[in-house]
Amino acid sequence: MITYSLTKPNFKKIFADHPEAVAAVTCAVLVLIGWLFLAFNWIGLALFVLPAAYAIGGYESAKEGLTTLIEEKELDVDLLMIVAALGAAFLGLWRREYHLIIDGAVLILIFAISGALEGYAMQKTNRAIASLMGLTPDTARLMLRDREKQVPIEELQIGDRLLVKPGELIPTDALIVEGASSLNEASITGESLPVEKSIGDEVFAGTINGAGALILEINQPPESSLIQRVIRLVEQAQTEAPPSQIFIERLERGYAKVIVICGVLLIILPPFLFNWDWETTIYKALIFLVVASPCALMAAIMPALLSGIANGARQGILFKNGAQLELIGKIKAIAFDKTGTLTTGKPEVTKIIPVAGVDENTVLLNAAAVEAYSEHPIGQAIVQAANDKELNLPPTTNAVARTGFGISGEIAGKQIKVGTTKFIEPEISQLSAHLPKNLVIASESLKAQGNTIVWVTSDSEVLGMIAVADTIRPAAETIVKRLKKLGLKQIIMLSGDSDRTARHIGQQLGIDEVYAELLPEDKVTVIRRLQREYQTVAMVGDGINDAPALATASVGIALGNAGSDIALETADIVLMADRLEKIMTAIRLGRRATKVIKQNIIFALFSIAILLVANFTAGINLPLGVIGHEGSTVLVTLSGLRLLRNSTR
Repeated sequence: MITYSLTKPNFKKIFADHPEAVAAVTCAVLVLIGWLFLAFNWIGLALFVLPAAYAIGGYESAKEGLTTLIEEKELDVDLLMIVAALGAAFLGLWRREYHLIIDGAVLILIFAISGALEGYAMQKTNRAIASLMGLTPDTARLMLRDREKQVPIEELQIGDRLLVKPGELIPTDALIVEGASSLNEASITGESLPVEKSIGDEVFAGTINGAGALILEINQPPESSLIQRVIRLVEQAQTEAPPSQIFIERLERGYAKVIVICGVLLIILPPFLFNWDWETTIYKALIFLVVASPCALMAAIMPALLSGIANGARQGILFKNGAQLELIGKIKAIAFDKTGTLTTGKPEVTKIIPVAGVDENTVLLNAAAVEAYSEHPIGQAIVQAANDKELNLPPTTNAVARTGFGISGEIAGKQIKVGTTKFIEPEISQLSAHLPKNLVIASESLKAQGNTIVWVTSDSEVLGMIAVADTIRPAAETIVKRLKKLGLKQIIMLSGDSDRTARHIGQQLGIDEVYAELLPEDKVTVIRRLQREYQTVAMVGDGINDAPALATASVGIALGNAGSDIALETADIVLMADRLEKIMTAIRLGRRATKVIKQNIIFALFSIAILLVANFTAGINLPLGVIGHEGSTVLVTLSGLRLLRNSTR
């Protein structure tokens, strides 16, 4: 036997979630019933039903219009529509031409439908962002001494250890203390490829664990997790109006006053100037109020910008407000921080040059065995290079580090030193005289390229040298070329590093101008000079020392994963995946948003002009005026939703 289960609709929830749609549908039903009553000449019933349609369909508009009038002493579009509809109703009663009451009701209905569609459009643009709220579980599996316990996320504290099984969501930002796995970070970074994580790596709330079980240790409060910061920033972006929207809103207030004055003049003057009868004059004045209202103009900007913000969030680009989406498409110059932005920010071994009779692995093996006892980034880079080659490090004893110079230790009874020339020179007098010329020449050449040279000795005998440098990001050169193809006039690099190192990296990348040995305030000075020359300038950075320049630039762009907290808070745009190529996506999205907004504004103004001309030349009636006016508003709103598509061409 087949059984069916019917679920009773939750009308209370439907009304709470979609009040504009419910009001529009109810108004439509009442208008249809009223029209049928009039068709059968049941005037009394029609006059009973149609006021209900006016009240239900026009309640929100009347409320908003009167609130604006009373509190702000300003006229707005909502009040103009209500006045026009009520004017048509009173004119119909006066002339006993009850179809005018239907005309007014249709105006209310189409305005209500337009409001419902705009509400739907806003919900659609918010959906991608609102889904972030559901990315994290409500509870986490807390590890206690003798058992596991499911606890609410808000009860977790720094230092707590959590167990995350394969396939589960990471409940909050934490560090891996046991286990290894691949994680799907698409919800945070927009990248679909899994990321390998192991002990010591940070994981983010809302990402999906792969095949391995993980034990995590919480290193920050759950409310400070990356995804919570994203949600707060996006909410902020939705509440802040961009300059273009502020301008349109100011224009609308003055425009509404002009429309009302013109409407009053249209009621008073035509009977004396053109011998129109009063009914015709009032009717045309009502149509004028409808078609001249700037609804489409008001809808030309925010739906487009909110759609662009949602699109960016889906691709791992977080715009903090709509103004920055507009500005990023207008930038003429862009400045990059060097370390951690154009470069990886982590030193790596770039070259190993042994003396004659010694192989590279011997140099690296001895250096790494001693540097394993050092916490210096250069030492860690040498150890990592040995690990990459899967070298088995011999045991080291009596390791002693000398800050800023190097480290020494004993391996198999031999004294190994790793460090600068000053560190190893006491045992090797006139070091340069004991070195082959090829090593001396190579070391100078590598220094000129921005490398740090580390010498390795064994019992006062030089084994060779290791060059370590902060390497360029793999995609950096391609990004610079693509930015130039996009038409940017100037690409600049700012660095606190030495002039020689910075210029070498700048030449490799094809940077137009390089500024080196800069303090944070120096970076601000450079950004201000660029703004005087190019007006709209972007700054890309990740560190604390970049924060002042990020705040000064027209558009500040920070790297989400690598960036410091202050850089993330200061920047206007955050690249969640730390992928610089997303800058091109952001620029294209900003340019596309600007293009769509311009198209919408031109279409809105053209529609108003056509309807105004038609009112006084073709004699359109109120329903046609309403359809033309509200139809253009709906089209402009739907046009803005085009930015939800991922295409940024």
